[in-house]
Amino acid sequence: MRLLFLAFVLLSTIFLSSVIFMFFFNNQKAYVVINGKYFNTEIAKTDKQKAVGLSKYNKIENNFGMLFPYQTEDYYSFWMKNMKFPIDIIYIRKNKISTIFKNVDFPKNQEEELIKYTPDEPSDLVFEINGGLSDKYNFKIGNNVKIVY
Repeated sequence: MRLLFLAFVLLSTIFLSSVIFMFFFNNQKAYVVINGKYFNTEIAKTDKQKAVGLSKYNKIENNFGMLFPYQTEDYYSFWMKNMKFPIDIIYIRKNKISTIFKNVDFPKNQEEELIKYTPDEPSDLVFEINGGLSDKYNFKIGNNVKIVY
C-alpha cells in the first residue's frame, strides 16, 4: 500500500510539474536589450496575438515592448489599426536592427487611411516600443539586439 501511495505521489508531482512548465512556457516573457537598454517584453506568438499587438493597451511603460517572432525572414508589414499611442517599429534581422520606423502615429479616427510599414530588407523579428525611444536611446540600423528568454 505504501508503495502504491509513493507511486501516486511521484506521478502526481510529475504531472503537476508538466502543467506548471507548460503554463510558463506558453506565457513566456523575455527581455530585449539594445544599446544597454533593457525592455520587459511580451511575445506575440499566435496570429491573433500578432494581429492585436500593442493595440490592446491604452499606454505602455518606457521599459516595455512587444516582440513579434517569425519562422522565416520576409517583408512583414505592420499598421497602426486600433492603436492609441505612437510607437517605434524596429525590424530585426540576424540579431541586428535592419529598419526603424520612428514615432509612428496612431490613427485619429476610424476613417483615416492606414499606412502599412514595410522594412527595407527581410526580417524575422519585429519589436515595438513607445514612440520616440529609438531617438532617445540613439538606436541605429546595425545595432546588436539581444533577446534573453
